Amino acid sequence: MTDMPAANAEVDVLVVGGGPVGLTARALLERWGVRTLLVEKHRELSPFPRSRLVNARSMEIYRQLGLAAGITARAFAPEFGRIRFRDTLHDGDFATAAMVGVDAPIPESPVIGVVTSQDRLEPTLLAAADAQVLFGVELIDLAEEPECVVALLVDHRRGGETRVRARYVLAADGANSTVRQRLGIDTAGPGEMARFTTVVFDADLNSWCARQPAGVYFTMHGSFAPLYPEGGWAWFAPTPEDAARVDWSDLVSHALGPTAGVQAEVLRVQHWVMNAFVAERFRHGRILLAGDAAHAIPVFGGMGMNAGIADVHNLCWKLAGVLQGWAGPGMLKTYETERHPVADLTLRQAVANTQLALQVQNRRREQRRRTGEAAGDRIELPWSERYFAQLGLVLGVSYHSDAVLTDGITPPEPPDAGTDYVPTAQPGHRMPHLWLAHDRSTLDAFGEWFTLLTPDPARWERQTTAPWPLRIEPLTDEHAGICGLLPRGALLIRPDGHIGARWRDRPPSDSTLRHALATITGSTPPM
Repeated sequence: MTDMPAANAEVDVLVVGGGPVGLTARALLERWGVRTLLVEKHRELSPFPRSRLVNARSMEIYRQLGLAAGITARAFAPEFGRIRFRDTLHDGDFATAAMVGVDAPIPESPVIGVVTSQDRLEPTLLAAADAQVLFGVELIDLAEEPECVVALLVDHRRGGETRVRARYVLAADGANSTVRQRLGIDTAGPGEMARFTTVVFDADLNSWCARQPAGVYFTMHGSFAPLYPEGGWAWFAPTPEDAARVDWSDLVSHALGPTAGVQAEVLRVQHWVMNAFVAERFRHGRILLAGDAAHAIPVFGGMGMNAGIADVHNLCWKLAGVLQGWAGPGMLKTYETERHPVADLTLRQAVANTQLALQVQNRRREQRRRTGEAAGDRIELPWSERYFAQLGLVLGVSYHSDAVLTDGITPPEPPDAGTDYVPTAQPGHRMPHLWLAHDRSTLDAFGEWFTLLTPDPARWERQTTAPWPLRIEPLTDEHAGICGLLPRGALLIRPDGHIGARWRDRPPSDSTLRHALATITGSTPPM
C-alpha cells in the first residue's frame, strides 16, 4: 500500500503476516497508540474463502473494535449456522447439527458468531486501522539485539531489500512460518493430516439449498459451502494425485451428483495442507508467535482462526504496557503461559471433531452397504448434536499465570473446558456478560484500560492507580451478587476482558488496587 521504509527505520511492533490474525493485531495495537508496521509476502489479500466461522468470542473482540456490526451485515443470516450431511448436495440430510452460538442468540454473550468467508472478513480488518501495511514484502531473516529485533525485508514488487528495527516482532505468518523456522522452534502434534483442494465456482444451486441453509454441506464426494449471501460456492475435497491434469469443472460437476444436470464454472483453485500441531514455544526473546505460526488447527469445528484472534487479544495489551512503561518486560512471559494450554486443548478438540465427522460418513457408508444405494434413513450422530457445542472452549477459557491474582476461594479447574459454558467471576476467566444498560454489556466497559467493576465506586476511587490506565464502572447489587461480591467488593478486569483479581468485600488497604495492578503487570508499584 506504501513504499518500503528507509533503511533501519524503527517501529514498536513489526507484524509479519496479513491474514485475519495479523490484521486484528494491527487494529488492536493502533488502538493502544503503538507504532506498527505489517508486512505480507503476498501482493494482495487472499482471494480464497479459507476460514469460514467467526465465533462468538471473536465477535466480542470485534464489537470492542467497533467492527462487529459491519462484519455481521456482510455475513450469512443465523440460519446458516448449521452443518448438514448428505449423500450428494441435492439429496436430503442424513444428519445435521447446529453451530451453537452461531445459529441463534445466546444469553451468555451480547453477540453471536457468524458464517462468513475469510476473503469477506479481511478487507474489513484492513480498513480498521491506518498503520502501514506493505504487500509483496517478505521477511527473510531476523536477528535479535539487546533492545530490538533487526528484520531483513525483501520487496517482491520493486526488488530490493531493507532492514527494519522493531522493539518486538509479532509473527502471524502461518503454519509454514518463516519466523518460527528461523528461530528453530519445533512443533508437537500429528503434523500433516491431509492434503486438500478448494475450488471456488459459480453454479445455480439455490433451488437445492434455499429451504435448508447451512454453512457447510458434507457429502460423500467432498464438502460444499456457500461463499457469500449474494452467491458463489466452494468445494473442498482431498487433492487427487494427478491434480495438475484434473478438469476441475467436470470433477465438481460430478461431485454435485450424476443426475444434477449442473455445470460448475470454476473461478479459482487452491491446494493446501491440513496441519495439526502446536509450537513448543510461543516466544523467543522479543519475538512472539501467534495464530497458525503458533498452532495449526484442523478445520473441522472452525476453531483455528478464532484461536489466533484470541492470541493477539491476549498479547497486544501486554505489548502496549511494556512499550508504554506501565508493565514490566516479564509480563510478556504470561502470553505463552496463558495461551499455550489453550492451543493444546483446541488442537485436541479439533482432532476429535475431525474423527467425529469421519465417523458420520463412515456410518453412512456402512448403512448404504447394508441397505443399498437408496438408503434414506437418518443416522445417529456420534456426538449427540454437540459437534459445534463448544461454548466451554469459546467463552470458558481460564488463564493461570502471574497476570492473574487468585482470591483464595477459587475452586479447582476441571481438566478440560468441555462443551458447556458456565459463567463465573473467578479470577482468570472471561468476565461474564451482564447487561449494564440497554444494549450495553459489561464487555462494552472494557477497552484500552483496566476496568474496576464495583457496587461501591466511591470507596475504590480513593485509591491511587497511576500510571496504569483504569476506569471504574458501577455494578448494581444484583450484578454484584451474581459475581460473588459483597456491597463493597470489586472485580479488576484486564484489558482483554479476563478477570485479573477479585475482592469479595472492601479493599484490605489503601494500596490494594495499586499493588494488584503492579503484580499483574510485573512492574514496581510507585511509592
